[in-house]
Parts: sequence; structure tokens; C-alpha cells
Amino acid sequence: MTIVIIRTLIVYLALLVFMRLMGKRQLSELELPELAVAVLIADLGAHPLQDIGIPLLNGLLPIIVLFCCEVLISGAAMKSPKLRSVLFGRPSFLISEGKINQREMRRCRFTPDELAEQLRSNGVSDISQVQYAILETDGELNTILFPPYRTATAQDIGISATDGGYPVILVNDGHVLSDNLRYLGRNEAWLHRELKRYGLSRASDAYLLVANKSGTVFCAPMEEKR
Repeated sequence: MTIVIIRTLIVYLALLVFMRLMGKRQLSELELPELAVAVLIADLGAHPLQDIGIPLLNGLLPIIVLFCCEVLISGAAMKSPKLRSVLFGRPSFLISEGKINQREMRRCRFTPDELAEQLRSNGVSDISQVQYAILETDGELNTILFPPYRTATAQDIGISATDGGYPVILVNDGHVLSDNLRYLGRNEAWLHRELKRYGLSRASDAYLLVANKSGTVFCAPMEEKR
């Protein structure tokens, strides 16, 4: 039993390290080669856990080889647009200038129902408002509306917009994030004053407190545990 636990922890930690080294892209939408590597790594990592008779190195070595292949292929694809096109493909315009490209729809095996579903996911209910719909190489559909239907910006309506800065979490589930507090140039005294404005006596009474450099603060008090 102890051997199984130790082998499981070693494989688990190795997978965490390799996936972390492969970069944040592997944690979001996967391209085709990346998906293949992720599936293979998951399968290879399971073998030494299912059969303790398999040497642990036999399970880790293929994972290391796949990791090296992924790093080399990603590096080569960054330098070669042609290789990148072969490995990852190119975006497909399913709608161009308001017209559905039926040939491209068939090539991508995309049905009208799927197109309508993806448009609704992007907050678009009227397909006539769509100027471009691009199926990206990771399978995500992005849409660009015709100018009259796009969200107006501050520049469009002729007003000046202020930048309050990026909202930063200062209290997370009752815990003060000191690094974020210093990033905003604030101190504990300021934080306690803000907490008092919301009727809270200490940071542990706040579930979430967010602020930006312009002084805008949002605070959600901690709910009583039932």
C-alpha cells in the first residue's frame, strides 16, 4: 500500500511539473498537437499506477520524451509560419461580410445548428448582425458584428473615459493578501478603515474585498456558517 501511494505521488507531481513547464496555453483551449500530447501523457501516467509491477521509470520516461517533443515542436512552430499552419491549421471564416460560407461550413463539418449555438454563446441571437464569424484553430468561434450593432466606445460617443486601474483582491475568504495591498500603495490602517465603512471590524469578517488604484472598493461580507 505504501509503495502504491508513493508511486502515485511521484507520477502526480511529475505530471504537474511537466504540464506547468509546457506553459499556460496547455491549461486553456488546446491545439490538435497539444491535445494529442495531453491525452497521451494522461494515459501513460496511469499505467504505472495500475500495475505496480511496471518500473516507475518506464512510465516517466515516455512522459519526458513527449514533453521534449512538445517543447521542440512549439519552438519550431513559433519560428516557422508554414509549420505552424500545417500543425495547428488556419482560422476558418464561416461568415464573411454577412454571408455564410457554406463550403467552409462543410469542410469544417459545422452544421447550421452548431453555428447558431455558438453565436448564442457569444451573445448574438440575430445572425443578420454578424459581419464575420471566425472558427479559430482551437475550435473557438469568434464573431465581429456589423458596425451599427457593435458596442459603442467612449470615443464613439465623444466622452473621456477614466482608467481606474486593474481591480485587485485585497481580502480573499477572510485572509489579507499583503502583496496586493502593497501593490496598491495601501496599508493595514487604510484596509481597516474600508472594512469599517462596510460595518466590519476585522478582515476575517470579509469574504471578498476588491479595490483599484482610483479608490473604488467592493466588499462582500462573510456569510454566517449554517
